[in-house]
Amino acid sequence: MLNSAFPTYLAWGPGLISFYNDAYLPILGIKPEALGRPFPDVWEESWDQVGPVAERALQGEASYLEDYTVTMDRHGTREQSLWTFAYSPIRDASGSVQGVLCQVHETTARIRTEQRLRTALREIEAQQARFDALIEHLPFGAGLFGTDGQALLTNPLCRKFLPSGRPPSLDSEVQAHWTGFDSEGRIVSPNDYPFARAMRGEIVQNMSFLHRTGEGDECWMRISGIPVRGSDGRIRQAIVVAQDVDREKRAEAALRESEARFRRYAENSANVLWLADLESGRLDYLSPAFTQVWGMPAEEMPDIANWLASVHPEDRDAAAQALERVGGGETLVLEYRILRASDGAVRRIRDTFFPVPAEDGRIRLVGGIAQDVSIDTGLRAYVVAGRADARHQLVGALEAGGYAVQAFTSDQAFLKIAGSLMPGCVVLDLGEAVRFVAASELKAYRSHLPVVAIGASGGDVGFGVRAMKAGAIDFLESPWTSEGLLFAVRTALAEIRDAAQRTRAHDESRDRIAALSGRERAVLEGLLAGGTNKTIARTLGLSPRTVEIHRARVMETLGAHTLPEAVLIATAAGVSPAEQGCEAVQSGER
Repeated sequence: MLNSAFPTYLAWGPGLISFYNDAYLPILGIKPEALGRPFPDVWEESWDQVGPVAERALQGEASYLEDYTVTMDRHGTREQSLWTFAYSPIRDASGSVQGVLCQVHETTARIRTEQRLRTALREIEAQQARFDALIEHLPFGAGLFGTDGQALLTNPLCRKFLPSGRPPSLDSEVQAHWTGFDSEGRIVSPNDYPFARAMRGEIVQNMSFLHRTGEGDECWMRISGIPVRGSDGRIRQAIVVAQDVDREKRAEAALRESEARFRRYAENSANVLWLADLESGRLDYLSPAFTQVWGMPAEEMPDIANWLASVHPEDRDAAAQALERVGGGETLVLEYRILRASDGAVRRIRDTFFPVPAEDGRIRLVGGIAQDVSIDTGLRAYVVAGRADARHQLVGALEAGGYAVQAFTSDQAFLKIAGSLMPGCVVLDLGEAVRFVAASELKAYRSHLPVVAIGASGGDVGFGVRAMKAGAIDFLESPWTSEGLLFAVRTALAEIRDAAQRTRAHDESRDRIAALSGRERAVLEGLLAGGTNKTIARTLGLSPRTVEIHRARVMETLGAHTLPEAVLIATAAGVSPAEQGCEAVQSGER
């Protein structure tokens, strides 16, 4: 025992007197000198644990215990420690057991280290599981790649677009499916793809790619590459992130196309399109037609205050109230007058106001479509002639007659913008560059662009008839006279004026009818059917006195002084007689 380098303890004799070697001294700690003292006294605090083992040794049974928990007081406080030890019986010459030999080795540090390691490993596994769950459920593709381009870690979306596990810059077989674009929209080579650039130490963000599947489907992607450096600063891996932005890209393209269509419409429309900021009071947009309708450049109308100043004083309050109402979420149509800046002329405007809610629901912007509904068609004409000499003669004759003339070299050039032109008479020369069918194509615009056709029939008496059937309202035989031309144009414009007056009367009648309550309209329909107060009352389940009150309100709302006037207004608005009214009249007559 004394010569052993292994901690060894000997408990000898009936009193289990303690002997030990130098290697055992550190185990005793600050305990009092143990040499010659009984074993149970030295290890009193742990005797309940080691005593039974010692007793078995005294009975001749050897024990070997690994990582056995023992309570010890070596440093002034009791602590739990772990030991691996062997308790062996020692016999005398006669073979009887006289003592116990204890060989011990403390394993507390190792066991606790192993426990900490196991805890750390469990935490690492948990973290790995959480990380795997995170990367697997990311809404975009993500992967970690080695310097050789081989995927070290990828999620499902990354594997979907890179089934080979290698980036396109290194995999020639998949390069055909990818086309990368720089910030200017130029195609880039695979050597400048995100992974390749990341391997050169660059951070690449959101490079656009068009990906094509084997089935021919296309999808816009946005790909980033990030280098990952080791402790020595060298690039060891690269992170590649791929986002599916197909819907966003196509929405952007659709928006650009929509904006382009809007610009084309706004630039060619005879109506004024406008947009106003209610918070700043500024007019953010005025379409080109503003200059023609208001008689001033758009830049001279910077804000709402200036716009209100252009409105006729009698209509200004109504216009201001319309802005307040649309700011509250309403959409409405308002007719008002303006005073043109250029000549002081009064123009009548029908304006459709509508709110433009922001993403938060607040209405900061309002827009409108302002249409000049003034009856002013007597001084505007459009000449469509392919031959320069014919075009020059027609323009000269019309301008001499006081008309503002706009000339076109072909019917197709005219038809492209016909829908956005102000009302006026079209003088169509049926020459070489103008197809005869052009008059037919203009039928859709006849209400504000009537056509006077001019041509040489060559003795064909049916030529003019065919032109009229095609859509022209008049036909002049070439050579024509200035008097005949001006008369035909005046006549055509008179038809527009009459149509405009009828339309305006219809609109006014419709607006008045719309202001009636449901009961008042029912009374009006009964009156149109020829009913009396009594028959209408019987049909509607009212008293004659109540019908009389509703009738008075109907007359007041329609601005009619007599029943025939009310009938004319209602008929102009398209109101039909009530069938039950007719039945009531017949019942009354019977």
